[in-house]
Formats: sequence, structure tokens, C-alpha cells
Amino acid sequence: MLEATVLERLGIALASITTAILVGLLAVTASGYNPVLFLNNLIVGSIGSERVLARTLRLSTFFVLTGVAVAIAFRAGVFNIGVQGQFIVGGICCTMSILWAAPLLPNGTVGGIVLMLLGTVAAAIGGGLYGALPGVLKAYADANEIITTIMLNFIAIGVVSWLITNPFRAEGATNVRTESLPDNVGLPPIVFGDSGFSVIGLALTLVLVAVVAVVMTRTRSGYDMVTSGYQASAAVYSGVDAKRTIVTTMTFSGAVAGIASALYVIMFQGNFIEPASIHTYGYDAIAVSLLAANNPVGVIPAGLLFGGLNSSGSYIQTYSDVPVQLIDGIVGLVIVFVAAPELFRMAAKRTGLGGDDE
Repeated sequence: MLEATVLERLGIALASITTAILVGLLAVTASGYNPVLFLNNLIVGSIGSERVLARTLRLSTFFVLTGVAVAIAFRAGVFNIGVQGQFIVGGICCTMSILWAAPLLPNGTVGGIVLMLLGTVAAAIGGGLYGALPGVLKAYADANEIITTIMLNFIAIGVVSWLITNPFRAEGATNVRTESLPDNVGLPPIVFGDSGFSVIGLALTLVLVAVVAVVMTRTRSGYDMVTSGYQASAAVYSGVDAKRTIVTTMTFSGAVAGIASALYVIMFQGNFIEPASIHTYGYDAIAVSLLAANNPVGVIPAGLLFGGLNSSGSYIQTYSDVPVQLIDGIVGLVIVFVAAPELFRMAAKRTGLGGDDE
């Protein structure tokens, strides 16, 4: 089977989404619910009001960033299944660095900006180092990175849970969380009011995506990452240290996951909560990256789709008697269809819409 072109991948993604929604509507109908009402709830629950749109964009921002983190590794032939753990480690590093540094800096806008920069750098370092660990194990001990990254997710959850429950727990808090960030730390909403979403956060996300895309496709470092992951022997022959580059790839991926958690803490949460209560952005990011064919730019529409579906799920759960699990089913169907591109190629050839393979 030939590698899909950009247009083919776009067509496959659109066909996958459409087919998944149609199959989902059939399942809704077969379950005795109104498919028209369900489809309406999907739309209203994702873009139906300013508040809902802000929620969709907020979720999409985190899906895009974590999706890019996964795409960096996957595109380089390394399977980073540990983005959730790197997200958690980055988040606690961001939160505590801001809380510890806040008394040393002046109040006001300038102090807040410095604290946010410090927290973001700390998150990137924390996530990057936690991503580097399975990279080192793969490169120098031939450990399977799928197994190590999965297990490191559980380690991150357990250790950070203990930290937040014990030494880092907010004094007098009824729930498990850290102290809240200072009032001068946060991104102004600008458009959407007090919704936990800032257009500035979305803009910074798009800038980061552009930077990652340039690094991965237009620089020697990006070329070395891809070559070392897929063809280590060829990389060595061309003078590249394949083992060190694999570690660099995982560090880069983990650092982006850490930046995602910094935005989560600064823009939305305002503190750090028990990791088990955090949305599974790192796990869902695998599906986001797959839908985008591991293309950093393609992660943007894929992240918007997942943000919309998750926002709709919350809306349906509140305002409808349709089981929210049907949303999860639609997401799963999208991934299944994306993972089977030959089905759509065959359908295109049978209907005369696709060209012949050379």
C-alpha cells in the first residue's frame, strides 16, 4: 500500500468523521432515542453559546498541545504513551515553582508575567526530563518504550497524588489540591469572560504548533529525529548519534506535554488537583495525533474535533437522557476508520472518485 498523500489523508479524515457520526446516529436510533435531537445536541453542545464555545476552545487547546506532544514522538517512530504522566509532572512543577517564587517577586502585572514564564519553563523541564527517562531506557537499555511510558504514567499519578495529599496540600482545603496561584498569575479572557479560557492561550498554542512543525520538517534536528526513530542504522551511517537523538525526541515530546500542563494550570485550573481527577488529555492525545496522521499542523483540526465532541458530551449529559457513552463510541469509531484508510481508498475506486495506484 502506498503512503497516503495530504489530500488522501484529508479525505480519509473527513470520511471517517462523517461515517462515525452516521453510524453513531444509527446506534442512537436503534437505542430508541431521537437522532435529530442527538445531532442537534452535538452541535449546540459544542458551539451553541458563548459559554459553550469557550469550553470547546479550552478543551481543544489542551487536546492540540498534548496531541502535538504525541505527534512529535510518533512522527519520529517512537511511541510515547506517557504524555499523561509528563503532563502531570509538568503541572506540579509549574504550580509549585510559582507558589515558591511568588513571595520573592513584586505583586502586579510584571511580577505575574515573570511567575508565568518561570512556571512554564519549570513545566517544560519537568515534563521533558520525565519524557527523557523512557527515551534513555529505550536508547541505552533496549527497553520497550510503550511499556515504560505506560508504567511511568501510573508512577506519576501515584507520586504526585501523595505530594498533593501530604506536603503540598493547601492548608485547610476540603479537597485534595495545592494552594491557589497568586491573583496576578493568569491569562486575561479578553472575549469570553470568566470561562477558564483565554484567546491568548489559544494564540500561544498555535505559535507553539508552528514552531514544532518547522523544527520537525524544516530543520536538521527534525530530520535526525525522524531518521533515528525509523532507520537507526541509516542515521548512524550519516553521522547521527541515533541513541542520543531518540532521547532528544522523547525530551522534546515531554517538554511540549509539560507546556500543555502549564497552560492548564495558569489559564484554567489556578492550582493543581489530585491527578486522578484530571481529564485524560494525554491518553486522548494519542487518538488526536492518529487522526492528524501525526502531523503537527493537522493536530489543530483534530484537536478542535475532540474538543467539540467532549464539550458536547458534557452538554448531552446535563440536558439530555441520551447516554454520554455514545459520544465516546463516536470518537472510537473515528479512530477505527482512520486506522483503516484502505477501506476508503477501495470505496473511492469503486465509485470512481479515486485514481489508480501507480
